[in-house]
Amino acid sequence: VGSVLSSYGWYMLLAVVAVYLLVQKVSRSLARSSARPGAAEAAEEPDVVVRRQEALAAARLRMQEELNAQAEKYKEKQRQLEEERRRQKIAMWESMQEGKSYKGNLKLNQQEVESGASASTVPKSKPNKKPLRGGGYNPLSGEGGGTCSWRPGRRGPSAGG
Repeated sequence: VGSVLSSYGWYMLLAVVAVYLLVQKVSRSLARSSARPGAAEAAEEPDVVVRRQEALAAARLRMQEELNAQAEKYKEKQRQLEEERRRQKIAMWESMQEGKSYKGNLKLNQQEVESGASASTVPKSKPNKKPLRGGGYNPLSGEGGGTCSWRPGRRGPSAGG
């Protein structure tokens, strides 16, 4: 017994550990399958499963309809924007043919469109914005800035050689 144990002792120990781990894993899987009453109930009551699937299909259909409606609104908005761009290009071309400045005409057209849109909505008042820096700020003077200032480099050839 001593010679077999000394020759194959480590192999026997590893085999015992492997068998122990295998038995533990099998017992866990058996305990899980027997502890699932939900799976057995679902198999017993197919009408619950059918109702759940129908509700899921209805929800998907509703979401798809909402997505289609949003896509249709987006397409309509894009069509309107494209039509507006086309009208502006035509107006610009006509003003160029008449010899007028098309940029000024384009700005007037945009202001008319904006004024028509703002007449239906409540105009927002712009808050008084103060400037970011004081009026006396000059970055080239070296005053009023932070700790860093620019200095020119030394004159003459470089020191390397």
